[in-house]
Amino acid sequence: MKHKEMLKKIKTIFKEVEAIHTQGQKEYAMDEDNVFANFERIANQIKMDKKTVLWVYLMKHIDGIASYLNGHRSQREKVQGRLTDAIVYLCILWGMIDSEPQYPGKSKYYYNRQGEIDGYKKG
Repeated sequence: MKHKEMLKKIKTIFKEVEAIHTQGQKEYAMDEDNVFANFERIANQIKMDKKTVLWVYLMKHIDGIASYLNGHRSQREKVQGRLTDAIVYLCILWGMIDSEPQYPGKSKYYYNRQGEIDGYKKG
């Protein structure tokens, strides 16, 4: 696959990621104002960090992807669905990390003129 084709594929993937996240927000979070609501509810129930709860959900999909890579093709869900869900969970985790209170030494990103991450600085 050529670079231009991959960029087109990435744009298509992230449109799907956005759609799946929006559906999940309604179905699981049940709170327009808190994208982490379902993770926080479960975290409170089992006395764990919401990021750890998210990690468990993510790993279910990673296990399914690994199973696919090991030749198990007749899964309940297409591997692309698992890949999409994994990307959604990683984006949510990114949001959780970025929403944590600032602390000394936390990375901050530099952005280029196109709004893309172009490096990071400490402080």
